[in-house]
Amino acid sequence: MNFQATPIEGVFEVQTDWYRDVRGTFGRIFCQREFSAHGLTTNLVQCNLSNNPQRGTLRGLHLQAGPHQEAKLVCCVAGSIFDVALDLRSNSPTYGRHYVAELRAGEGRMLYIPEGCAHGYQTLENNSSMMYYVSAFHEPAAERGVRWNDPAINVRWPLADEAIVSERDQHLPLLADYQTHS
Repeated sequence: MNFQATPIEGVFEVQTDWYRDVRGTFGRIFCQREFSAHGLTTNLVQCNLSNNPQRGTLRGLHLQAGPHQEAKLVCCVAGSIFDVALDLRSNSPTYGRHYVAELRAGEGRMLYIPEGCAHGYQTLENNSSMMYYVSAFHEPAAERGVRWNDPAINVRWPLADEAIVSERDQHLPLLADYQTHS
């Protein structure tokens, strides 16, 4: 596995090393030893799968508040996604900044998002699916987020005009409101 640091501290692009032969490919998407060697959370307790039939589907930007904060390891298992990590750690020098990665099924590229960072994504094609491992169990009372189209964050969503967004995500707070209420 190859770990590439990003401009957001603790956010890494992780590339699977593929073994190829006449049968196809094989690669690890998680190895406790390798993640630990890079100082990343290795206590992954839950795996989630999100299937999205329509291009433009947008989910996020979500996280869980303490003490239920979660690190995430995300990968695209069908189609392609525009993936975003947003730093919401109040003591971080990159607070309010985001990092973007385009993830495609079969490429073995993943994004590791540490505790305290929000996550969101938009599907770039029909029938895109994302799988993500998390380090904390889902706790509905700890759900938090920031609105996907907040101009203060300025994420350049590739299909913003086609965005299919839940009612809940449309009403998440702006970054300025999140700062005062978190």
